[in-house]
Amino acid sequence: MAQLNSALAAANAELEEKVGMRTQALLQYSEELQRSNRELEEFAFVASHDLQEPLRKIRAFGDRLQQKFSAELGETGADYVLRMQAASGRMSALIDDLLSFSRVTTKQRPFVPVDLNKIMHSVLDDLDYAIEESSAQVHIDPLPTIDADGSQIAQVFMNLMANSLKFHAPGHRPIVTVTSETNLESPMEGDERRWCRLRFADQGIGFEAQYAERVFSLFQRLHGRDEYSGTGIGLALCRKIVERHGGTITAQSEPGEGAVFTLFLPMTQTIIEPLQDLLADAS
Repeated sequence: MAQLNSALAAANAELEEKVGMRTQALLQYSEELQRSNRELEEFAFVASHDLQEPLRKIRAFGDRLQQKFSAELGETGADYVLRMQAASGRMSALIDDLLSFSRVTTKQRPFVPVDLNKIMHSVLDDLDYAIEESSAQVHIDPLPTIDADGSQIAQVFMNLMANSLKFHAPGHRPIVTVTSETNLESPMEGDERRWCRLRFADQGIGFEAQYAERVFSLFQRLHGRDEYSGTGIGLALCRKIVERHGGTITAQSEPGEGAVFTLFLPMTQTIIEPLQDLLADAS
């Protein structure tokens, strides 16, 4: 009996030591994660204020030059001002997109049940002018309700829909179709959750199949700025958000045959308490 008690005591001591080591490792990881988030938040502040302020002044004074001194500028001077305004506008858009990219992790919200039909309706409302101007045809399947960060999923939908409306050949009206499959089996062994698959398909200009992975990289542009506007961050943002939700996003395309972007997302999320709460309980 004494030998058994000694063995149990030794096992408990070993277990306590392992728990202590694991807790310490989690504390270090938490501190590193918090430090990284603070750096991202500092970048977000700089991006939203310190970098944008000079651009706002450039654009404001450019507007004044156009309004008050257009005659003195002449045709060449007016062209220079227009180019300056366009460049500052692109820079401002780039900063806004980088800010959105950084906020995927620093400004994330809890996962709650979200009706994707309502998200899509809001996105289409925002794109109403682009749809009307291009005479686009948009077909949307009924969409499911899933556990998600609604504001981030709206960003994904907005980027994918806007791209489908934008990348079409001149003289051709955009045709965009969004289809949905629900209650699919999980791709992960032991995961009993049901998943959904959303496909965003268009009949636009498409791109070479070799770029199907590359389009999700930051600052990746397959077309010149004079052809199609953009910062090259939208699809990278989509992937980061989808991966935060535990899902995947892939692309398929051929030149002149349009593009298909497929989202594969869990319909429910495993609820995990914040790391700091777990650590507080453990201590």
